[in-house]
Amino acid sequence: MVEPRLRVIEGRTVPEIPVSLDPWEFQALCVEAFVASWRARGFSPVTVDNDIGLLERTLKALGRPAWDVTPEDIDRVVGGLAVEGRAPATRRGYVQIFKGFHRFLQARKAVEIEAAFGVRLVCPVDEFNASRHVGDDSPALLPPPTPERVEEFFDFLKARIATARKYAPAARDYALFRTLYHAGLRSEEASLLDRPDVHFGRGPFGKLHVRFGKGAHTSGPRPRWVPMLDQLDLVSTISEF
Repeated sequence: MVEPRLRVIEGRTVPEIPVSLDPWEFQALCVEAFVASWRARGFSPVTVDNDIGLLERTLKALGRPAWDVTPEDIDRVVGGLAVEGRAPATRRGYVQIFKGFHRFLQARKAVEIEAAFGVRLVCPVDEFNASRHVGDDSPALLPPPTPERVEEFFDFLKARIATARKYAPAARDYALFRTLYHAGLRSEEASLLDRPDVHFGRGPFGKLHVRFGKGAHTSGPRPRWVPMLDQLDLVSTISEF
């Protein structure tokens, strides 16, 4: 059995990794570690299962280890999805999940990858292929509802809670739409929220961590913190958001 040795990489020391290490096996281990980080943050099993499937499809479509992916590979996969008629939201999902995985590799595995495969990690998602959040899949064909119409809608949701066979789903629907209204979130941003993203202890009102916020100038998703104003924290608490 060969004892681990040390190799210096840019002033840091890491155990020497066998040259014969299979890149696909190593990537599988990285995916497992990435998924473990989701569970550590408390993401729901449904969210984890959905994201695992999306990540696996993305990596399979790219056809090479994540550290070898080039901007041209991203162009090929996303362009292929567009040719197939896949929705812009679907194409954004592929880019977002890969970008998140690549950030994880940069934070946790960069030294090991450089030592084993001689690759310095550079994210292939750039301003030219980053998914755009310009509403191309949800055109504004109708004027926004009047304040009176909005109140009628929320009155309907509240009445539905009182008559629903199960309280929890109706309450969550009410909390979700209240979140859209009071926090100013986009529908896709709100749909990607999870329980760990709700922080009641941050600031005087609590805050929402919008992990997949709309980016600017094709930069891709940009996380941000949104205060829960207008008693949104009370709505979220009562509804067990």
